[in-house]
Amino acid sequence: MKMTEDIRPVTYLKSRAADLLAQINATHRPVVITQNGEARAVLQDPESYEQMRRAIGLLKLIAQGETDVQAGRTVAADAVFAGARRKITAPGS
Repeated sequence: MKMTEDIRPVTYLKSRAADLLAQINATHRPVVITQNGEARAVLQDPESYEQMRRAIGLLKLIAQGETDVQAGRTVAADAVFAGARRKITAPGS
């Protein structure tokens, strides 16, 4: 993050919205919008936002998996593969 470019007051957003959007889409860096010196919002380009959402989704799956492991809700890999082989080779599959 470049402090001078990536943190802007809300008045800058109001007066130079098109310039700010062009910067965000060119750099793919989010911009923090401040009001009265405090962070109030973050603007981000759509591509980076979607990448972030996908990454968060994967992290949630990993966290769920860790919870399952800690709770003992696991199946041995050889049992999983054996079951898959049975389903693949079963008549009518």
